[in-house]
Amino acid sequence: MQATKRVKAPGKQRKRLYNAPAHLRHKMMAAPLSPELIKSKGAKALPIRKGDTVRIMRGDHVGFEGKVSRVDLKRYRIFLEGLTREKVDGTNIFVSVHPSKVMIRNLKLDDKWRKGIVERKKEVELPKKKKKVAKAADETAEKTGKMEKEKAVKKERGVQEKTVNKSPKPAEKEKKPKKTKKPQAKHKAKIKTKRGT
Repeated sequence: MQATKRVKAPGKQRKRLYNAPAHLRHKMMAAPLSPELIKSKGAKALPIRKGDTVRIMRGDHVGFEGKVSRVDLKRYRIFLEGLTREKVDGTNIFVSVHPSKVMIRNLKLDDKWRKGIVERKKEVELPKKKKKVAKAADETAEKTGKMEKEKAVKKERGVQEKTVNKSPKPAEKEKKPKKTKKPQAKHKAKIKTKRGT
């Protein structure tokens, strides 16, 4: 498969966003999980699905919590039960929310495929944390070992330097006195006499 370069041009990024296939659109509909879910599930973010309970974290409806009633992959928006507004003619319509502005509070896990995804993410996330802790412990152990070695080497060098320092020092060179510059007052006087002032 041919490797693709990262696109930096804003126009091309928008084009890719609007022309994205369904499997990529689904990934773009991901939202962060609540801290409780992160601890229990191990994943930090998951794509939103119909039936999930979410809380709005940004915008005019901050703090509103409700179930996802519809996911619009074409417009990259979700609709929540109970989040409506009244039109001028009196009809109520659902307010759309972008998934990046919400936090998932409760997952709907009745789908075996989604359960598998969560389990797979849990396996990937948790070992990373353990590896980080193990690396940190190894690094501190290495640092302390290196420091002890350096101290021992310094002590040995200190003993050697003391023996070297006991030898007589060579006589210091005599310093020559610095030449002082002559004052320029005489020179200025000569200039004044030449001009006739």
